[in-house]
Amino acid sequence: MSIFLFVQAVLMGLVVAVPVGPLGLLCISRALGLGPTYGLFSGLGVATADALAAGIAALGITLVSGFLSEHQIILRLVGGAFLCYLGWKIYRTEPVAQAPIKNINGLVGAYATTLFLTISNPVTILSFIAIYAGWHVPSLDGHLVAAATLALGVFTGSALWWVALFICLKAFHEKVNLRFLFWVHRVSGAIIAVCGIIVLFSLSPWGSLLRVKL
Repeated sequence: MSIFLFVQAVLMGLVVAVPVGPLGLLCISRALGLGPTYGLFSGLGVATADALAAGIAALGITLVSGFLSEHQIILRLVGGAFLCYLGWKIYRTEPVAQAPIKNINGLVGAYATTLFLTISNPVTILSFIAIYAGWHVPSLDGHLVAAATLALGVFTGSALWWVALFICLKAFHEKVNLRFLFWVHRVSGAIIAVCGIIVLFSLSPWGSLLRVKL
């Protein structure tokens, strides 16, 4: 049962990680602009948040999910504003021939920002609830070991995707020219900023029908 659940969770992690949304663009942009290691740490932040959301959804922890639901307006406000800031910052970034020297503070910051942006959105947990329903995953309320196994599997599946992407970008990074980086920054920055604006718009009376997953 545990092995089957783990394999199932790994597949879930891959399914969640592969679609390229605004956070995926952020990770790829960081990988191309700052170096593949920054992209990897950013991706692992997303994977960690997905694993936490998967565990919370499986256990049905009302304390955490209730907190996220009750404070979703402020969380989405901060998340949307932060996406706008990141998008503008990336858009305005001028490509350089050599990426900045990697330091532990920068890598931790890359990990922490994507972790926050992913876990702060209550829709992340709701998405896993929907996935569980579609994959016929039973409730794990009270089964801590099984929930931990599922969360570990989701993290593993998501992390595998980011590691594979890291390897590809590592091989491709040396061939990236400044012109290509210029357009990567402009396009990805604009898309990320627009997603942030959409999140903020969804908080307005006119955006009550608009709900997006970061």
